[in-house]
Amino acid sequence: MNPRPPVFVPLTPRPPLPPSPSATAPAAGSCGAVSGTAAAPAAHLAAGPLPGRPEPGGGHLSILYRGPLASCDYDCPYCPFAKRRDRPEELRRDRAALERFAGWVAERDFPVSVLFTPWGEGLVRSWYRRAVAGLSRLPHVRRVAIQTNLSGRLTWLDDADPERVALWATYHPGQVPYDRFVGRCRELAARGVRFSVGVVGLAEHLEPARRLRAELPPEVYLWVNAAEGHEYTDAEAAPWAAIDPLFGYSRRPHESRGLPCRTGDDVISVSGDGTVRRCHFLPEVIGNLYDGSYLDGLRPRPCPADRCDCHIGYVHLEPLGLYDVFAGGILERVPAGWPDQVSRSGA
Repeated sequence: MNPRPPVFVPLTPRPPLPPSPSATAPAAGSCGAVSGTAAAPAAHLAAGPLPGRPEPGGGHLSILYRGPLASCDYDCPYCPFAKRRDRPEELRRDRAALERFAGWVAERDFPVSVLFTPWGEGLVRSWYRRAVAGLSRLPHVRRVAIQTNLSGRLTWLDDADPERVALWATYHPGQVPYDRFVGRCRELAARGVRFSVGVVGLAEHLEPARRLRAELPPEVYLWVNAAEGHEYTDAEAAPWAAIDPLFGYSRRPHESRGLPCRTGDDVISVSGDGTVRRCHFLPEVIGNLYDGSYLDGLRPRPCPADRCDCHIGYVHLEPLGLYDVFAGGILERVPAGWPDQVSRSGA
């Protein structure tokens, strides 16, 4: 029997915020951690070019949510969570945390978008399917998306609003039969669900990625993530850029210290216990979601990290202009006007 979501403290408009203090840089990390910072145990993302304050009746707030779930049904050699199994009590804790978060979102009186970024595979768990479908039907939720390997069936989408739900799918060659994965993508397209598909830019993935690009509908964006710690020569980058004309943004880390970034203003990261940080990759806590204390921490500020090398981080760096590139599809990583109006960029 599912517990009822707890009652939350109602939010009240926050007073004007003081000027942002000068940023300081914590200790080092990677994509999973931005260079120059410590990795945070939370993670989360934003939706389209939607400025504004998340006060009741006010602007829009994008949330990247990551709960305790760490188990996955794949064993990718490049992933630290490969074939990890959560204990029953860990799964119960994750479920309770997710249901509490979904209940909080349901009670808001301002526009919200959510990207679920679990360490493991969320959609094989019933509570993630219910949460994504349920949130998509709420009038104040503009977009709800989740990162997934598409290993599970898609019938749960019957209960979702196809105009608001979206999927960020990753193809892992060697982990799933190719035809099964492509079949899932075709089903999503037939359902009219917005989604993107991606691969990790390892040499052994190049031919599968080329085949996938050739067989996916042209309106489906196929992105390529630079492999962790890999430096690409121009010759190595060229075939990936032929698949993903925006690969240049992922190819190299972005120098980010001192640059304006939307995280901590209208984009936040939330962990299972409600701890709010600017993004996945910065350890500074700005408050808690459930007591409303995070509101006083929301303000524009520069990035304190030396470099940012993960899409869900650097997409919010304002000088890169990616809110224009991905306008309306920030959460699900779908470029605006794809494919006709997207040119090779970021190199």
